[in-house]
Amino acid sequence: MKTFSIGEVSKIMNLSIPTLRYYDKEGLLDTVERTEGGIRIFHQEDLDHLRMLECLKSTGMPLKDIRTFFEWCKQGDSTVERRYQMFLDRKAEVERQMESLKKTMATIEYKCQWYKEALEAQTQEKTSKVS
Repeated sequence: MKTFSIGEVSKIMNLSIPTLRYYDKEGLLDTVERTEGGIRIFHQEDLDHLRMLECLKSTGMPLKDIRTFFEWCKQGDSTVERRYQMFLDRKAEVERQMESLKKTMATIEYKCQWYKEALEAQTQEKTSKVS
């Protein structure tokens, strides 16, 4: 079975070594083995675990909730409903974020068009309350 050093995992996952150490310190990497000298040894399952962690983190999920999710996973089928609800809640939050970003994008697109027309006219004297 292939193993990875923390440096290799850092490169593979595009995460800094201090971030990986922080995740470990926070109990988010409790399956990572250590040598007698305390050096972390990562397996493919640990990389898969990190991918899920990073996915959840990218949605804005707090680390404490990610930790809870992983604890529920260890508990097995008795927590499937809670995990499902957690993902439904996360999905709803991401949908809210996407709606907000769509509104932001519409404003940016409007301003890009405004400035394009101003450049083409070689003037910024076009009527606008906010330039």
